[in-house]
Amino acid sequence: MASTFERAIEMVKRVPEGEVSTYGQIAYLISGTRRGARVVGYALAALDEAEAECVPWWRIINAKGRISISHLRFSVDEQRRRLESEGIEFDENDRVDLSRYGWDGPPGFFWPDDE
Repeated sequence: MASTFERAIEMVKRVPEGEVSTYGQIAYLISGTRRGARVVGYALAALDEAEAECVPWWRIINAKGRISISHLRFSVDEQRRRLESEGIEFDENDRVDLSRYGWDGPPGFFWPDDE
């Protein structure tokens, strides 16, 4: 059975170019609860340099639509540059419009009404 880190990384790999997801959404998709959002962040922070080139870590932002990485290897500027290169725009408050750029999840997935 895959570890939580492995499941998180595999789900992040599914986020398409030009779209973003949140730490909480990835947690929900792999566990049925958003409580594991920090674990998703830890999994992304644990990527080594080679893995970081194969996993689109930059497509994961916080629930407010903002970049919130704190790992020294990945910078806010680098994440923003990568997102903008995929056509994602930021507003004057440095936020991404999740209703416009947010990933709906894998094919056939439906978010519960209260999400």
